[in-house]
Amino acid sequence: MKAAMRMWKNTRMIILVAVCAAIYGAALVAFKTAIPIIPGITEVRVANIFPMVFGLLFGPAGAWGTAIGNLIGDIFGGTLGPTSVAGFVGNFLLGYLPYTMWMTLFPLSVKSREWRSQSWRCWVSYILIAFISSAACAVIISIAADTLGIVPYPILIKIITLNDTIASWIGFLLLLSVYSVTKQSLGLFWADVMDENDIGLPRTGPIGAWLVTVASIFGLLGGMITDFSETTIGWISAIAIILGSLLL
Repeated sequence: MKAAMRMWKNTRMIILVAVCAAIYGAALVAFKTAIPIIPGITEVRVANIFPMVFGLLFGPAGAWGTAIGNLIGDIFGGTLGPTSVAGFVGNFLLGYLPYTMWMTLFPLSVKSREWRSQSWRCWVSYILIAFISSAACAVIISIAADTLGIVPYPILIKIITLNDTIASWIGFLLLLSVYSVTKQSLGLFWADVMDENDIGLPRTGPIGAWLVTVASIFGLLGGMITDFSETTIGWISAIAIILGSLLL
């Protein structure tokens, strides 16, 4: 979380936040009513090819840009409502978890913040973290919608997790096509833009990564393995995900 706070003193990172927010927000608005799943709540999220890529390329700027972009999408897409706060937090995690878990999800974690096509760990980490971050986002939004009596938790969490995971996996093609240009030609890879002292690698990172992982899976599948109510599962998972994210 250190980098997510300290990035606001870096002008280039702030500009990247604005760029990510504009791209994500515009993409959300463009497809907001194209293929609705639950009108006013969620749709086929074509725009979700971006958050995972933004997170890995631009780090905390990608996380904040995704969160703000989702809010822009709600405002201009006509879906601004009580769940927009949860949407802000959930979408922040879509961009935040990829770059924070990239080096902390032991033993599968990558030893470098950079993408390396020749490393099998990079491929496995991408696939796994895309699923975890999508499930974490789904838990936060679904429990909020359930608590407000809008959509039942067990229905919404499955829709959002599947929707975001598939889009993130497709976004892998975008990462492959723009990574070299972003890092080498433009010099905008987040770890190169920020000072190392402002990034840090907390010792609690692996604990946070696995807490988020277990909580996300429990939030999605807990109803199949426990006798807890879906609402209880959702709140336990959401709190654990937030705590784990703070440890990253």
